[in-house]
Amino acid sequence: MDSNTMMARVEKELEESCRVKQQFSVELKRQIVRLAEQVAAALDAGGTVFLIGNGGSAADAQHIAAELVARLSRTRRALAAVALTTNTSTLTAIANDNSYDEVFSRQVEAFVRPGDVLIGLSTSGNSKNVLRGLEEGNRKKALTVGWTGESGGKLPEVAALCLRIPSSDTQRIQECHITVGHILCGMVEDLITSKPQAAPQKKSRTKRLGSHKASAQP
Repeated sequence: MDSNTMMARVEKELEESCRVKQQFSVELKRQIVRLAEQVAAALDAGGTVFLIGNGGSAADAQHIAAELVARLSRTRRALAAVALTTNTSTLTAIANDNSYDEVFSRQVEAFVRPGDVLIGLSTSGNSKNVLRGLEEGNRKKALTVGWTGESGGKLPEVAALCLRIPSSDTQRIQECHITVGHILCGMVEDLITSKPQAAPQKKSRTKRLGSHKASAQP
């Protein structure tokens, strides 16, 4: 492959990435706005945002959690967000003793409380462990949210809110997921910082293993 061919490849990939983002429907944009409002309200009420996903989606889950806990662009209080993809001892214990399909649902059962937000990322919309995690989130009365691709897979059947990227290409979907994540975190920051800085309400919770002051569990 010569340099001209590779340059054409770069241009094609960039154009396609931009095209998908420009094809976001009005409804999808409205869903992003609604999600930002719901996440900000949950955090103000003392809730936590949990994120789950596999592979690149696991990395996106950790990235978004970090933006909320640390900061995106504004100086503000830390926001409670946890990616349930980081504790290798927990993940491997559940996968070994139970099933890999339960690596998220078991953690959701342990940590998620009513009023929390649970975001499941799956480019296909059919990842069994993500689907089971969201199903458990529904049982725990959390706001369940799916991020997926154009087909939606089975995610719309289990998530209360489902954001579907207008593409069937895994790379393009993942690129849009992190773009949506940055937009979401920015709007949540704006909503949080536009209000008087008061400590979040305390929720009645059973004792949890680990801390929600960091995006990763120890």
